Amino acid sequence: MFDFFALPFMQRALIAGILAGFLGSYYGVFIVQRKMSFLGSGLAHAAFGGVALGLLLETEPLFTALPFTVLASLLITYIKENTKLSIDTSIGILFAVSVALGIIFISLNSRYTADAFSYLFGSILTVTVNDLYLTGGLALLTVITIFKCWSSWSYATFDQELARTDRHNVSRYNYLLSILISLTIVIAIKLVGIILIAAFLVIPAAASRLVSKSYSGMTVIAVIIGVLSTIIGLPLSFWLDLPSGATIILTQSLIFLLFFIVYKLR
Repeated sequence: MFDFFALPFMQRALIAGILAGFLGSYYGVFIVQRKMSFLGSGLAHAAFGGVALGLLLETEPLFTALPFTVLASLLITYIKENTKLSIDTSIGILFAVSVALGIIFISLNSRYTADAFSYLFGSILTVTVNDLYLTGGLALLTVITIFKCWSSWSYATFDQELARTDRHNVSRYNYLLSILISLTIVIAIKLVGIILIAAFLVIPAAASRLVSKSYSGMTVIAVIIGVLSTIIGLPLSFWLDLPSGATIILTQSLIFLLFFIVYKLR
């Protein structure tokens, strides 16, 4: 048990996991309430295109995935704001384009591309100190948005037209939220991987929605679930010799099942 906490790379992984759990769960509440669960998967696959480009250019994949994913999130929001297409349609378009580009970038790479699989399935044990600084910086920015943007985001989540009537700049806040969600997805890729990132965002928020009576309560419970599932899942993956990302997602799923049982009993 104590071996886990004595290993420096495990300490970094735990800190990164807690921060990513907070970020994913916090923004996951807006994703679930706005019925945009497909957004996490769409942006994760946009990040795949960026990762593949980084491997092709022999640079840090997350550095190319970051602008790639942010651009995709802005395009998704722009299409939703300026056309009659639903957000699921715009996500589906960017999803397909990003995956196609990723496949082409990998096919053009003549070198061994096993690193691509680590981003598909997650590799939290490879978290570096620089990753911690990046994750911590985004977490700090997110805390600031709680005081500056949360009320406007919440208002627009339930009724965008009424929020516009009350002179909230809904479009600007939507673009900002899209950017922050895309940054969270890129950071969380090292934790759970591209394939499981959508579940990482959605499950804590979905579980909290079953038992919470208010939007603020739903946010708090979702964050607790996201952080707690990392604290439980990461050591479990170490002791049982299982993939860390998948173990964390299964831990969240068990919590969701528990909350579902409580919901049915109530």
